[in-house]
Amino acid sequence: MRPAPRAWVTGEVRAGYNEEVRALSPDDPPAFTALNADRESRVILTCDHAGRAVPRAWGDLGVAAAEFDRHIAWDIGAGDMTRHLARLFDAPAVLATYSRLFIDPNRPPGSEGSIVTTSDGTPVPGNVAVDEDERLLRARISFWPYHRAIERLIAKNEAQHGIVALVSVHSFTPRMRGFDRPWHVGVLWDGDDRIAGPLIAALGQDAGLVVGDNEPYTATSPAGYALEAYGLGPGRPHVMLEIRQDLIATDAGAAEWAGRLHRALGPILANPALYRLRRPLVRDGAPPLS
Repeated sequence: MRPAPRAWVTGEVRAGYNEEVRALSPDDPPAFTALNADRESRVILTCDHAGRAVPRAWGDLGVAAAEFDRHIAWDIGAGDMTRHLARLFDAPAVLATYSRLFIDPNRPPGSEGSIVTTSDGTPVPGNVAVDEDERLLRARISFWPYHRAIERLIAKNEAQHGIVALVSVHSFTPRMRGFDRPWHVGVLWDGDDRIAGPLIAALGQDAGLVVGDNEPYTATSPAGYALEAYGLGPGRPHVMLEIRQDLIATDAGAAEWAGRLHRALGPILANPALYRLRRPLVRDGAPPLS
């Protein structure tokens, strides 16, 4: 019988994290970066996979350093593009610090995909023997501080201005499982197309762009934590953006795409009628319930 895998970090290491979730090492960065947090805006930007750090106590999770340069560890270029969008919209943004290989900020803790043992063919030994206590600890270190920061921004800005819109920024690898993805940009949405519909139309006016409507991923199953928690659930206007990584891998590319998205999104987000709560669209194609 094969022996059970050992925990990647010891109980002593786990005990070194207190309720404020201060890491053992002073070199461990905060779980998120907040940009323009003092801005009064009706738009809030999020970037779940901006970072690829791992708390020092977990080392490299048994994954080769080169793998942390790949899409399995972070969304390449998404953080830079979010920073440019925050500047262009003069809007607050929250960017996650820690790698999705440690715990995925876009999956509910404990759900499938939250802590993966393999990603696009790469084993993650440090995730094989994660028990419930460690799952909770990783969420306290990374997942919850990031999402609490988003929640605070939403509460502050809605108290000042009313309903806000959520724009979630991601990127996707050009090739996955042997398939070359043709899309330049994907617009992901579920149940509420107030932003997604006109954005797809605006981007589609450029004949040189291949625009995905819920491609290369779909927001319908699953929608992802942020879209469910801050958009679909309460009925806020929302959209998730997916940009192909080779287009934004440099700062120049990220800036160019941020400008393109700012021009397309600007008129949509400037419409005062957008900012109200709405029940999701009925999935069988019936009209929206307002």
